[in-house]
Amino acid sequence: MLSRYRRYAVWSILLGASAVGVAACGSSSSSSSSSSSSGTKSAPAASVIAAAKPDAHVVAELPAAIKSKGTLTIAADASYAPNEFIGPDGHTVVGMDADLATVLGKTMGLKVKIVNATFDSIIPGLAARKYDLGMSSFTDTKVRQKVVDFVTYFQSGTAFYTKKSGGTAVNGLADLCGHTVAVEKGTTEQTDATTQGAACKKSGKGAVTVLVFPDQNGANLALSSGRAQVVMADSPVAAYAVKQSNGQFALVGQVYGKAPYGIAIPKSSGLTKPVLDAMKALITSNIYTPILQKWGQSPGAITAPQTNGAIS
Repeated sequence: MLSRYRRYAVWSILLGASAVGVAACGSSSSSSSSSSSSGTKSAPAASVIAAAKPDAHVVAELPAAIKSKGTLTIAADASYAPNEFIGPDGHTVVGMDADLATVLGKTMGLKVKIVNATFDSIIPGLAARKYDLGMSSFTDTKVRQKVVDFVTYFQSGTAFYTKKSGGTAVNGLADLCGHTVAVEKGTTEQTDATTQGAACKKSGKGAVTVLVFPDQNGANLALSSGRAQVVMADSPVAAYAVKQSNGQFALVGQVYGKAPYGIAIPKSSGLTKPVLDAMKALITSNIYTPILQKWGQSPGAITAPQTNGAIS
């Protein structure tokens, strides 16, 4: 069971979270140094982003059409903080994935244009060559690999959260029977909740009412307004939503279904190998680690990116 990790924006205003607070989430900020998994000191994220340079080996691997264009158009659903969301200026996509996209482009010797798009439209947009890449907390799955290739760069699981006061007791999927669950459209959370609903019905237990929203903002609003009893989201996004809720939300139950995030790439685009090698270069050059630290996402770090690394 895999999850797809989604987002934030309007709901943070309703819950009293400021744009400054959003940008400063996590256990480490861009203005401080902390130890990486290798025991060495990591430079501040802002410094490593600014210092990122083209890698000649990666640049040589790029398809001619991309080289001549000079810009990577990367799609993200900017409602899934801290991974991707709209920044304080009201229009720029920021977050862990946005920072990684920026340095990925620099390593490839390309400019980067990040486009805000609804999550369920990104893979079709890649297939239609509307975008060059998708970096939007995609869980790498066998089903999605039928349409796009993936290069893995992170790992996460699915988590549950409810209202802190009078919330619903949920330890796992089986406990969703008889409850109303909010999820984002097109995510593996939607698939898991719907599948569990069928299992509840078959066993004679209460049905699962699955409320599906275009983005994570809607799911969070459904919980705060009382329309939903539980929200399902990727574990880093769930933890961030709880942190930004001013005590209204609480994590419940166990994280399940740990799986890799992947950069989504159109098949036969010639970009899979250069993206893989660029991600390897970012990790070995210690650019990757400070960015994850900045957004409080160090627990999801990987050491060896893979092409199409889905486990199911």
